Amino acid sequence: MKIMPLQIAGLTIENPFILAPLAGYTDLPFRLLCREYGAGVVFSEMISCHGLLYEQQKTWDMTQSTPQERPIAMQLFGSEPDMMGKAAARLSQLPIDCIDINMGCPVKKVTKKGAGAALMKSPLLAAKIIRQVCANTTKPVTVKFRSGWTHQSINAPEFAQMAEEEGASAVTIHARTWSDGFSGTVDWQVIAQSKARVSIPVIGNGDINSYDQGLAMMKQTGCDGVMIGRGCLGRPWVFDRDNPADTAQLRLNALKRHLELIDQFCPPQWALGKIRNHAGKYFKSMRHGAEIRNRIYQAETFADLRQLVDNLLDGLLAEKPEEQGEQQADKY
Repeated sequence: MKIMPLQIAGLTIENPFILAPLAGYTDLPFRLLCREYGAGVVFSEMISCHGLLYEQQKTWDMTQSTPQERPIAMQLFGSEPDMMGKAAARLSQLPIDCIDINMGCPVKKVTKKGAGAALMKSPLLAAKIIRQVCANTTKPVTVKFRSGWTHQSINAPEFAQMAEEEGASAVTIHARTWSDGFSGTVDWQVIAQSKARVSIPVIGNGDINSYDQGLAMMKQTGCDGVMIGRGCLGRPWVFDRDNPADTAQLRLNALKRHLELIDQFCPPQWALGKIRNHAGKYFKSMRHGAEIRNRIYQAETFADLRQLVDNLLDGLLAEKPEEQGEQQADKY
């Protein structure tokens, strides 16, 4: 299958495999890492419109960026059209390439305020939000949402059409309902149905754990790009068109680079906490993986953790080729 660049308004994305916005994970170091492994565009964690407008430092910290990671999309969430429009205007002053609107988050603390996936139950309100965001930025605006609220109220195709009519330049569909959360089977048919209703790009999302799976989604649904979330945690090479062999050395090298980026861009007091959630995921389904994860969690300082990874990598490189073969990581 020939892969074509993804065009979102005036933004050209060479590789249509995209890093999803993931709360607690897609900070600057991880975004840079995924870009280095080939992600065509990277998305920030979801950013509160209220946090931006009320000048909350923790919220503004989430907008930290660097030219090396571009193209970069910042994702906004909220349920008040005026506030979302004003927040979009503030974001637009930053060196970013796209603004995404979160209309798919299923987390209760978000939906109980009428934001995230709850907006799929209120398409008129959702339309006003998209309209206000588009009116307050010259950046391309995209919208990420789900199949619907429940399996009895699948409305992604109609929602995609509404988003296009209100000015969105692309949509991303996580092909699960709010009621599914992050479990259940992803329904690719909903992505195909949505693609048939709009002329703007449609990006498919949900349970993509390899480049080949992403290609299959594009071929079967006709979607223009693929967004990868949990499938890239501990496996940032999933964006690589060359499909590198999933080995212990590949995982350790990726983690080592991740640690270097954290050391470069995060305050020292944050560094160890930033990496712990990520680090254990690099060794899932790997021989001796549980032992390695325990050693990672026991590291008392960031320097200790970096030394541990260097020692593991040195030990692996010192092994004979046949011993390295035994360390081959299991595929997902």
